[in-house]
Amino acid sequence: MRVLLALFAFTFALSTTGHTPAQDPSASPAPRNARPGKEAGPDIPTVVPPALTGPVTFTCGAARKGATALIPASLVSDSAAGWDLHSIATIGKGVCTSAAPFYLSIPVPEGNYRVTVVLGGEEASVTTVRAEARRLMLEKIPVAASKTLTREFDVNLRIPEFIKADGSTGRVRLKAREIGNLDWDPKLTLEFNGDHPSFHSLTIEPLVGAKAEPVIYLAGDSTMVDQDVEPWASWGQQLPRFFVPGVVVANHAESGESSNSFVGEQRFAKIMSVINPGDYFFVQFAHNDQKNGPDFPEKYRAIMTDFVTQVRAKGATPIIVTAMNREQFDGDGKIVDGLEPYPKISREVAAATSTALIDLNAMSKTMFEAMGKDGADHAFMKFKAGSYPGVERDISDTTHFNNYGAYELARCIVQGIRDDKLPITKFIDPAIPSFDPAKFDAFATFSLPYTPMQKREDITQIPQANLK
Repeated sequence: MRVLLALFAFTFALSTTGHTPAQDPSASPAPRNARPGKEAGPDIPTVVPPALTGPVTFTCGAARKGATALIPASLVSDSAAGWDLHSIATIGKGVCTSAAPFYLSIPVPEGNYRVTVVLGGEEASVTTVRAEARRLMLEKIPVAASKTLTREFDVNLRIPEFIKADGSTGRVRLKAREIGNLDWDPKLTLEFNGDHPSFHSLTIEPLVGAKAEPVIYLAGDSTMVDQDVEPWASWGQQLPRFFVPGVVVANHAESGESSNSFVGEQRFAKIMSVINPGDYFFVQFAHNDQKNGPDFPEKYRAIMTDFVTQVRAKGATPIIVTAMNREQFDGDGKIVDGLEPYPKISREVAAATSTALIDLNAMSKTMFEAMGKDGADHAFMKFKAGSYPGVERDISDTTHFNNYGAYELARCIVQGIRDDKLPITKFIDPAIPSFDPAKFDAFATFSLPYTPMQKREDITQIPQANLK
């Protein structure tokens, strides 16, 4: 069963990217996850809402039959959907809109959901929709004034608790930065952003039973995680945008993880508790494994092999992804691969176990060398103080990416899926052309709307900045 709703019900008490002019991130930013209700800490069980029995529709203003009306007073709670993170949409003539980003949260249990949104308003709009911690779902959808456009996307929601194979309760060992994180609470949070972001109605439907879909589980580190603070970004959180409904991306990657810590913190066990036949497991480690000493590579080989074995035992398909390169150029403008022997071992494990491989290490080398040092600077977390909201000091990080770099790496992953002829290729957005890493998208033509900071902080000091 894809969703452990019944078990949880009785077990628990139930970017812009790149370099843009500085702007005010928020006149009065809310605390991250500032919302009513209890936030699950290390020892506090998650309060799980009742399962949806079918589609639930929300309309702006007057509710039509069978729908719930969204009004300015609709504020999220543990049991009711509403506006979240100190944002409230303007409502009029059956439209929810705002001149600024706004958030709608819907309490639902762990699982996979189809979201159908009817976009548009009185004014022309260009709407980007992100889910949970800045997962890109719909990218800059234009709608003419007084017109509507219906779009759908599939989204995963998770909580830390899970049921082990022996029937006992387990829990992911969350880091401090994950406590209260949008990715781990029992509410589906949607961010509406862009130029007059607007919608008429929104429907959420559980993907269970005959409507269940294959899931792509992501296991990895900070280069794959759902980065919750601008301008940090990863390829894992950009990936959902490239699929049409029919497959769900469940990103379990976390900052600072190595292959062995992903196991020790119960993150792999969590995935194994919900993965099903027909699902996929994309695994990418290396950056933090390097910290484990000169004898660790062979343990890495064993762990990666065990990932493949256990995933296949569940009837799911493992995919090994080699880790992308850092921004390290030699005097001839060539990338220096400082991650070896880990990419080599990943390739060897894939060959030895007949596992599909996406060689992001090789693809990123091609792309960064084609960009050149100056061009690659636009893809990585390299900002001058004051050049971006919240950047109070210079950032010169050669490991992590902004939205542009993460987006281009996600395009590499999508091309790898196509090249490997994986069955999920049929769910790739047909509007996405083939991608040659040597012919990357121009930085000057790329943009994503800025997600406001949810608390005042020095973003040069978030945990991801510590990995070089």
